[in-house]
Amino acid sequence: MADIAKRFPQNPLLSPKDLKPSTDGLLIACLLNPGVFRYEGKTWLLVRVAERPQQNEVHVSFPILTETGETKIMEIALNDADLIATDARVVRYKGVDYLTTLSHLRLLCSDDGIKFYEPEGYPKLFGKGPLQTFGIEDCRVIELEDKFYLTFTAVSDSGVGVGMRTTADWKTFTEHGMILPPHNKDVAIFEEKINGKYYALHRPSSVDIGGNFIWIAESPDGEHWGNHKCILKTREGMWDSGRVGAGAAPIKTEKGWLEIYHGATREHRYCLGAVLLDLNDPSKVLARSVEPIMEPIAPYEITGFFGHVVFTNGHVLQDDGDTLTIYYGAADEHVCGANFSIKEIFANLGV
Repeated sequence: MADIAKRFPQNPLLSPKDLKPSTDGLLIACLLNPGVFRYEGKTWLLVRVAERPQQNEVHVSFPILTETGETKIMEIALNDADLIATDARVVRYKGVDYLTTLSHLRLLCSDDGIKFYEPEGYPKLFGKGPLQTFGIEDCRVIELEDKFYLTFTAVSDSGVGVGMRTTADWKTFTEHGMILPPHNKDVAIFEEKINGKYYALHRPSSVDIGGNFIWIAESPDGEHWGNHKCILKTREGMWDSGRVGAGAAPIKTEKGWLEIYHGATREHRYCLGAVLLDLNDPSKVLARSVEPIMEPIAPYEITGFFGHVVFTNGHVLQDDGDTLTIYYGAADEHVCGANFSIKEIFANLGV
């Protein structure tokens, strides 16, 4: 095992009991996969908060948003012949898939990067419109040219795509709609332009030909994307055999763009690995982890809402230029932190 993560002894940093539900009648089931950024001298998390009603032995119930933004509770008898409820995350009813929880995004900040709290005066971010009725999830955050870009998974009965909002002050937001249509997720925009163009990693999927692979795209304006190329595929028999997807924005280093990505087996065991991309042409892969740099081995990573999962889409590079603090979701229930040495990651990559 090549796990080189130095987990925070305070883990889990955040659990469902630490926050209040957004709406009366709902419970927080999970805290997941925060976007991370620095703002006004503090470390901020944009945490995915997944909520649902109290469950019972007779019904499965879950919330969805109407197109006007109201919360509607669906309730289905567990003995209904049209219900398939074998996955903690998704139920299928009369041929339609529904999420068992409804996710929104919530801002928390910290002076020390360990103890986080909800500051006053900042909004909760909810899904809007017909393409976000099943919620918004797993937001990546970058700052580029005095503006923050938020890219997130937008979910509805029309599919899973990528939405984007921008802000300069975290109080007012510009909605850019769905920038990549279904089925797509895991969009991480690079934090600087390359040869005058925006670049982003993304993960389109196919249930037939192809698979869950990492692609790269370029854009003249950060909103309209093209020249898509597949750069990282799954590997049979390895820790990333089932799917791969980008984490947060790639980190610029002297050796190349360093990207921390997640990989999962077909049995849904999620680990983290690293890939190094060329500085001038990030569609070129220079090196890739043979062994993961982090595996679900701590008790809070193994057992939870959906166990055996470590998943990140946010980090902070510390002032020493080597310490990478990754904030990650554990077992689809808790938010945790871990430090990595970029030098050690390079050693894992063999560069």
